[in-house]
Amino acid sequence: MQVTASAHRVHLFSPSSSPALSLPSAKHCRCRYRNAAATTVRMGLREDGPSVAVVGVTGAVGQEFLRVLSDRDFPYRNIRLLASRRSAGKRLTFEDREYTIEELRPESFEGIDIALFSAGGSISKEFGPVAVERGSIVVDNSSAFRMVPEVPLVIPEVNPGAMAHINLKGRSGKGALIANPNCSTIICLMAATPLHRHAKVVRMVVSTYQAASGAGAAAMEELLQQTHEVLDGKQPTCKIFKQQYAFNLFSHNAAVLSNGYNEEEMKLVKETRKIWNDMDVKVTATCIRVPVMRAHAESVNLQFEKPLDEDTARRILEGAAGVTVIDDRIQSLSYALGCHPDVRMHYLHVSIETLMIILIRDETS
Repeated sequence: MQVTASAHRVHLFSPSSSPALSLPSAKHCRCRYRNAAATTVRMGLREDGPSVAVVGVTGAVGQEFLRVLSDRDFPYRNIRLLASRRSAGKRLTFEDREYTIEELRPESFEGIDIALFSAGGSISKEFGPVAVERGSIVVDNSSAFRMVPEVPLVIPEVNPGAMAHINLKGRSGKGALIANPNCSTIICLMAATPLHRHAKVVRMVVSTYQAASGAGAAAMEELLQQTHEVLDGKQPTCKIFKQQYAFNLFSHNAAVLSNGYNEEEMKLVKETRKIWNDMDVKVTATCIRVPVMRAHAESVNLQFEKPLDEDTARRILEGAAGVTVIDDRIQSLSYALGCHPDVRMHYLHVSIETLMIILIRDETS
């Protein structure tokens, strides 16, 4: 971090950065997610709670929606589980209650207060406005609406004020649309924003190291399959990715644009500017796919308009929501995925509540 003061390099690690969970292939699915350490009174099913719909419930992020709703005791009056015609009719158990997955239709949103979308951009574009017209507040996980000027792009810990005009209670049936940013943007800005508020970031250089989970459950399955195949001396199966993923590194598999950046890299550039409401901040990104199941990591180098010393930066980050600062880089090795006691690890699933940060002075400035 530098302008007239010293510089720092900030490394961010988030094992929960790209939520994904493999859905069992059986027709009856158990999705009873609870935090074993939680001791709070259950609030889930409540008559005074909102009605909730999950669009794309059989997908990786749809399953993560359910887990988070359960783990956070989110109050809801009822919940509607929506997916494609192929999945309609399957049974799913959520919080000890059995539900039938319904085919996504325009009428699916009648009486729905909050609709959580993660079924791809085309589905969001088709059904998001339909849900809003029927009075639902849509939270969309795709890139469909992120750069639409009138749609707030929100990280709750960063810019909750962007959705201050949206009110669930007493809204008289008026719907609204909220977009959430790309996973890489969320990781980066959770840590960079507290420092930006203090000293104003003028330039940011980001390198991302992105796990299979960001590409969904099918990509995670393919990585696992390829790993077995390569170790057995066989040709790897390449369906999700065009090349061998196991034991390999390559530029993020998003499309490459005319400026030489890929779409993933430009998402970070554009979304940062919108969320910070700063079209002048300079952002450059390099996004790499790494062959691990979960846990995106980022290296972020920040340059500031105002002086910012290392101790002040540390105090700011220690007080930031969802952030843990690790001063000892050797100690940080104990936070490796699956090694830290706060990490719960299952097949294709890890959950941790904090962004883990190593703060390092940049000796080049």
